[in-house]
Amino acid sequence: MSSTTAGKIPKRSKERKLMLLKDNLELYVLMFPALFVILVYCYIPMFGYVIAFQDYTAGAGFWGANTKWVAFKHFIKFYESIFFGRLMSNTLWLSFLNLIWGFWVPIVFALLLNEVVHTGYKKAIQTASYLPYFISMVTMCGMLISFLTTKGLINKIIVAFGGTAKPWRNLPKSFPTIYVLSNIWKSFGFNSILYISVITSVDTSLYESARLDGANRFQQAIYITIPSILPTIAIMLIMAVGSLLSANTDMILLLYVPSTYEVADVLGTFIYREGILGGKFSYTTAIGLIQSIINFLLVFVANNISDIVTGAGLF
Repeated sequence: MSSTTAGKIPKRSKERKLMLLKDNLELYVLMFPALFVILVYCYIPMFGYVIAFQDYTAGAGFWGANTKWVAFKHFIKFYESIFFGRLMSNTLWLSFLNLIWGFWVPIVFALLLNEVVHTGYKKAIQTASYLPYFISMVTMCGMLISFLTTKGLINKIIVAFGGTAKPWRNLPKSFPTIYVLSNIWKSFGFNSILYISVITSVDTSLYESARLDGANRFQQAIYITIPSILPTIAIMLIMAVGSLLSANTDMILLLYVPSTYEVADVLGTFIYREGILGGKFSYTTAIGLIQSIINFLLVFVANNISDIVTGAGLF
C-alpha cells in the first residue's frame, strides 16, 4: 500500500501543477513582457561586473587570452584612495538628510490632503504638487541655477528683506540644503500618490464608528489612518534605506561646481568622472559593485527590522 501511495503522490502533484499553470496561464502571459524586460535590462547586464576583477579596456571583450585578471586590485585601490572617505561620507550624509527631511513630507501631505472636503480644490492641489515631478531634471536644475545667482530670484527676495546677496550655489555649506529642498520639491507630490491611494481604500465604517465615539479628525488620523498605511510606510522606508548609497547623481552633476566638491562629490559623480569621462571602466565598476552590495545589505537589514517591528516587509 505504501508503494501505491508513493506512486500516486508525484502524479497528483504533477497534475496539480499543470492545473495551476492552466488556471493562471493568462496571468503568466501578462507577466512575461515585464519579466523579459527585467531579465534583459537588469539581470543580463550584471554579467558585466566581471570587469571589476580585470584590467579591462573598451572593445577587448570579457574573456580571452588577452584578458588580465587582477582579483581585488581595484577594490583595494578605491579603499586606499584619498577620495574614499569623502565620497562615502558625502553620499551617506546627503542621502541621510534627504531621508530624514524628505521621507515624511509625502506622508503628511497625503494625510492633510485626505482632510480636504472640497473636491475641486483637492484636485487642484494634487495637480500642482505632481507637476514638478514631470519637469525634466535638466530644466529644473537650470531654473535653480538661475534662481541661485547673485541677481537671481532668491537673492532679490533676501535683499528686499534687508539681507545680503550671496552666490549660494558656490557655497559648500549651502549645497546640502539646496539638494534636500530641491529633491523634496520635485518628488513629494508624486510620492504621495501611493499613500493617498492606500488612505482612500480604508474602510469608511471605521471613521463613522470613531466619530460616534467622539473622536475628532486628528484622532481619526492618528488611530485609524496612520495604522492603516503603516505597512506601506514600512515598505517605502525599506526602499529608501536601501538607496542610501545612491544619491541623486543626475541632480548633483547638474548643480555642483568645483568649489562644492568637498561636500557634493558622491559615488555616482565620481563614477561618472572616472569611468565615463576618464575611461577607468574596471575601477569604477568595482566602486559600483561595492555600492550595490552595501545597498543590498541595507535593504536586507531594514527589511528584517521592519518585519520584527511592524510585521511588514518586502520579503
